[in-house]
Amino acid sequence: MIAALALVVGIVLGLVLRPTVPGWLEPYLPIAVVAALDAVFGGLRARLDGIFDAKVFVVSFISNVLVAALIVFLGDKLGVGAQLSTAVVVVLGIRIFGNAAAIRRHLFHA
Repeated sequence: MIAALALVVGIVLGLVLRPTVPGWLEPYLPIAVVAALDAVFGGLRARLDGIFDAKVFVVSFISNVLVAALIVFLGDKLGVGAQLSTAVVVVLGIRIFGNAAAIRRHLFHA
């Protein structure tokens, strides 16, 4: 219940305050969101499998976002930012769909 309430409060604050993203941070935001979604789906899968650990989830969430942003940053510095961004999205997308399939199988036994 606390997580649902925090989500609602976060959404309302976002709509009311309308935060802006600095221009230098814009290329990293979509990658960070995909990395965060990977951690969330992984945490949900772990919860349904009965092996969820909050400490592992927080570390996974933060490290996923930081590593993905670092990869894109290095790609930008090397001049191949778009290719590395695509690679990060593909890898994390595969993980997200794998976790989503496991969640579906657990919930619907299919």
